[in-house]
Amino acid sequence: MSHIDAEPITLKVYLEDTDAQGYVYHANYLKYFERSRSNFINSINISHNDLKDHDLAFVAKKIEIDFLSPAYLEDELIIRSKVYLKSKARLSFIQTAEIESNGLVCCSANVEICLINIASKKPKPLPNDLLLFFGKNYG
Repeated sequence: MSHIDAEPITLKVYLEDTDAQGYVYHANYLKYFERSRSNFINSINISHNDLKDHDLAFVAKKIEIDFLSPAYLEDELIIRSKVYLKSKARLSFIQTAEIESNGLVCCSANVEICLINIASKKPKPLPNDLLLFFGKNYG
């Protein structure tokens, strides 16, 4: 299955990101991965605000996450995402957080997202512009 490599993002670990031991608090990896997914959506000219104006939103359907090695206060992290089109209504992101200085992967996740109608909570087809980005046309 072919994928698209999203533009990597670099983040610095601040005190607010860490627990009492100085490690990145586990829930923050979900925030880092969300930021990368949002950057990808914005990079292909899809606006979350425009979707919201049409009563649509992307939501996480499934998350599998592995915590492999801790990242520490003041580490620089690179968040990488590979994006797969799973269906006309779902995307899968294979994401990693790695320490920039040594390439050590701290955390990896597989996140499936779908588009829903906010009012009905029912799935909707992905925007055709997004499908065409993957070379698919379901229209």
